[in-house]
Amino acid sequence: MVTTNSYLSSAPFSLLPISIHKFPNSSQHHSPTLTFTQLKPKPKPNVSSIKQHINLNETQQLQGHFIKTSFNWSYRLPFAAIEYYSSKAAIHSFLITSYIKNNCPADAAKMYAYMRRTDTEVDNFIIPSVLKACCLIPSILLGQELHGFVVKNGFHGDVFVCNALIMMYSEVGSLASARLLFDKIESKDGVSWSTMIRSYDRSGLFNEALNLFIDMLVMGVRPSEIAMISITHVLAELADLKMGKAMHGYVIRNVKYGKSGVSLSTGLIDMYVKCGNLAYATRLFDGLSEASIISWTAMIAGYIHCNNLHEGVRLFVKMLGEGMFPNEITILSLVKECGTVGALELGKWLHAFTLRSGFTMSLVLATAFIDMYGKCGDARIARSVFSSFKSKDFMMWSAMISAYARNSCIDEAFDIFVQMTSCGIRPNEITMVSLLRICAKAGSLEMGKWIHSYIDKQGIKEDMILRTSLVNMYAKCGDIDAAHRLFDAAMDRDISMWNAMISGFAMHGHGEAALKLFEEMEALGVVPNDITFIGALYACSHSGLLHEGRRLFHKMVHEFGVVPKVEHYGCMVDLLGRAGMLDEAKELIKNMPMRPNMAVFGSLLSACKLHKNLKLGEWTAEQFLSLEHHKSGYNVLMSNIYASESRWGDVAHIRGGMKDEGIVKVAGVSSIEVNGSLHEFTMGDRDHPDAEKIYEMIDEMREKLEDVGYIPDVSCVLMNMDNEEKETALNYHSEKLAMAYGLISTAPGVPIRIVKNLRICDDCHNATKLLSKIYGREIIVRDRNRFHHFQEGSCSCCDYW
Repeated sequence: MVTTNSYLSSAPFSLLPISIHKFPNSSQHHSPTLTFTQLKPKPKPNVSSIKQHINLNETQQLQGHFIKTSFNWSYRLPFAAIEYYSSKAAIHSFLITSYIKNNCPADAAKMYAYMRRTDTEVDNFIIPSVLKACCLIPSILLGQELHGFVVKNGFHGDVFVCNALIMMYSEVGSLASARLLFDKIESKDGVSWSTMIRSYDRSGLFNEALNLFIDMLVMGVRPSEIAMISITHVLAELADLKMGKAMHGYVIRNVKYGKSGVSLSTGLIDMYVKCGNLAYATRLFDGLSEASIISWTAMIAGYIHCNNLHEGVRLFVKMLGEGMFPNEITILSLVKECGTVGALELGKWLHAFTLRSGFTMSLVLATAFIDMYGKCGDARIARSVFSSFKSKDFMMWSAMISAYARNSCIDEAFDIFVQMTSCGIRPNEITMVSLLRICAKAGSLEMGKWIHSYIDKQGIKEDMILRTSLVNMYAKCGDIDAAHRLFDAAMDRDISMWNAMISGFAMHGHGEAALKLFEEMEALGVVPNDITFIGALYACSHSGLLHEGRRLFHKMVHEFGVVPKVEHYGCMVDLLGRAGMLDEAKELIKNMPMRPNMAVFGSLLSACKLHKNLKLGEWTAEQFLSLEHHKSGYNVLMSNIYASESRWGDVAHIRGGMKDEGIVKVAGVSSIEVNGSLHEFTMGDRDHPDAEKIYEMIDEMREKLEDVGYIPDVSCVLMNMDNEEKETALNYHSEKLAMAYGLISTAPGVPIRIVKNLRICDDCHNATKLLSKIYGREIIVRDRNRFHHFQEGSCSCCDYW
């Protein structure tokens, strides 16, 4: 951490008088000792040959010297580096630049404020340096003040100053202001275009960057290598191979002698990799006259990105054989790709290589390994790496919380969060997003509310991502009204927030509300994307809105030009299947322009079970078993179809095959949150500390159901046993155990919220409707597909799920 003397750190960025610091007579603060003796003038040497960089203490000492002597050059200067600067403006410019080089942008800003207060000339060479300080702080207020100064003093015609202003606005998060300024520059140079394109690229606005690059070419402006590097990155992110090839051709035709620099060549390799064309990337890599470590890294990372792990390892070994040893950036890039594709074994291999090769395990590298292990599903090793460091920075704490969040380890994630805050490290919005993600996944509303309260109390900045995460958390934790209130209160909304709210309504079966929100979004000029249509089609599917779903799919293709993905077809198959249009759903699958995936066939198979269409169910089962036979869910679903027809021989055949292949049926698990703790139950579970009380409540629930004439739906038990055994099995389903615990552990009138990993069965659904009326409770169940709000004997799904 860099520390500064009090006369700099205490002053705000205002133009108030700055105090003069009196340096103590100690070598700790200055060397050599400052003396103020009159000197005779001596010849001026060439300034360009003099040392141009001094450290922080020297910079502070020099500023103190000039303030004390009122910039009197007759006194001896402490450093020869600036002995022959002839004006106050020049020395101020030198000091501002020096503070920036020493990573003290706030002190550079205060130097500028001092210049303004003392009427020292601020010229067009000083302004860009101060704007750079604004970027590093960052401070949009100071940047805006400086912009006003630029306009007032006639510097707005200087393209160099304008380019610095564009960069400042981009870096402090005001891209709209940057573009407005860019459009007003009458004589844009190549730097102006490159700066704006790079700003769009870094902000993730890839289409805007590409459109601006095309405008640049139309205007006849020759792009710099920086602009071309930015565009290759844009095309890589857009995975636009056609445009990428065109860009490659432009580089060959226009770069001097057809030899692009290392960075541009590496960018092209990365672009081809992310467009899925390893052949072009390899050809380009092999054609390099001299591959740098950056190029090797891009190519190896490309193989990993495309899941060609064997070739990635082979190329890594080849790189070592050619005497090219990886640096930390290489390892970081490869570890990041391993996390992206879930290549756990390769990630472990890289970890072992790093330790064996004597790399210093920096905080940054260790954090990358923690993140990789978290993404690959091994939170245990992630914690081991985390625990091996005594001193941890904010990023490492956040990575560990995120690793636990990805692996649904809610208790461990909050334990790390408590430790983090106990160490005096203040969490930011990124930490909160990770915690909200795990609450949304676990359905932990109480903990999610606590996080929301913590955000408000700690004054954590609620950016767009955090607000969207809050909307998503409330929706997925069953409080759709709270989600909607937050959404309505948001002053600005991006497409992600609209999508979160539409998907939230869809999950809760509020199909008409989701479609109304979609129309509102259209009216406000917000362009829906592919995710928006997935949410809206899902809403139609779970609300039985067949006509609306068909109309929306047509609108997506013909009005908005969104190319349907397999997920959109899956929603349509589900919509048609639930509505009983099984033949139409089958035809849609046959006419899909891409190969259907497991989810598409799974939707049709579920519909076959719902409408008892055994013949089509068998056809569907053959299709998805040819894709991925080891998935237990679809084997079980087909087994259940046979069981519903009492074809026990076929049931035994499927289950025997599952056993032979080691396929294990996913167990049903239901959880309920009470007083901030999650309690999980499986069928017939007796491990809970309050098991005796829970089973007493189960008996009471059964008796009350019998009193109102309820008869268990034994057809839900797809096993070859007598009806009495089936009734007993139904009583101890995991959701009923969770419900019983909720009834004995919460106060009357408090809603009971249950999360189940599988679809709720017909019997539990029917019984829960009656129990909500018997006990006067709202019972909210989130199953694998959607939410069910049971109240006063009815369910929000209207028995359509």
